[in-house]
Amino acid sequence: MPAPNEITVSQLNRLIGTPDCPDIIDVCIDEDFVDDPYLIPGSRRHSHQDMPGLVDTLKTPCAIVVCQKGLKLSQGVAAWLRSEGIAADYLKGGMYAWRDAPEARRIPANSVPGILAGQTIWVTRHRPKIDRIACPWLIRRFVDRHARFLFVSPADVEAVAEKFGATAFDIENAFWSHRGAGCTFDTMLEEFQLTCPALSRMADIIRAADTNRHDDHPAAAGLLALSVGLSRQYRDDHSQLDAGLTLYDALYRWARDGYEETHQDPSRR
Repeated sequence: MPAPNEITVSQLNRLIGTPDCPDIIDVCIDEDFVDDPYLIPGSRRHSHQDMPGLVDTLKTPCAIVVCQKGLKLSQGVAAWLRSEGIAADYLKGGMYAWRDAPEARRIPANSVPGILAGQTIWVTRHRPKIDRIACPWLIRRFVDRHARFLFVSPADVEAVAEKFGATAFDIENAFWSHRGAGCTFDTMLEEFQLTCPALSRMADIIRAADTNRHDDHPAAAGLLALSVGLSRQYRDDHSQLDAGLTLYDALYRWARDGYEETHQDPSRR
C-alpha cells in the first residue's frame, strides 16, 4: 500500500512547469550528489542536518522532499516538516527513480548560477517584450521558483550584474543570450538540458516571434501581439512580468496537453 505522503515520479513530473508545483527540496548527502551532480528541475539542495533552517526558508506551505532512494532521509525530512504544519511529501524511489524515468528531465547542477540569500539573481534590459519574459518564466518554473529579476537600463546591465552578484541575460555578448539563429530561451533550454516536446514547441514560437521570423510558426505573430499589448498595458516591468508568467503558463499547457486541439464555432456546424 502506498504511503499517504509519497508522490510518484509521474505525478511530480506533471507538476513541474506549473505554478502549482511545491518547493522541491533535495536532501541527498554530499557524497551521493558528487557522484551524480544533477537536480530535478526547480529543486534546491538543503542539508537534512539543518531542519530549523529549512523550515525558516520554505516560502510555500507545501514541499516535496527528495533523497537518493526515497528512504530514510526524505521520509524523515518530510515527517519533520509535517510536524511543523507543512504539507510535505517524499518522492517515491528518490533520485534513482527520477534518473531512470525516460520522461523526467534533469538539470546539471553546475549550469545553475550561484544562489544568494536563497535565490538566483538575474538582470536584463528594462521594458521586456518576448525573450525577457519567456526566460524568467522558464527559470521560475524549471530552475529556481524564487528567482529574483532586475530590469535596468541597457547600458547598466553589466555593472548591475557585477555590483549585485546577478547573472546578466539577453544582452549582447552575454553567456545567456542569443546564439546563431536561436534566442536566449533556446540557450537556456540547451544549457539546462531541458529537452522535452512541450518546451520545444514553445521555443519554436518564442524564437519566431522574438527574431521577427513570423513565417516560421503560425502562432508567432499572435505571441508578438500579446507581448506588445502587455508592454503597453503595464508601465512597471515587474507587474508586466507577473502578467506575462500567466501568459506563458497557458502557452506551456497548450504545448504540453492541448496542441492537437482545434476549435469550431458551434453556430457554423
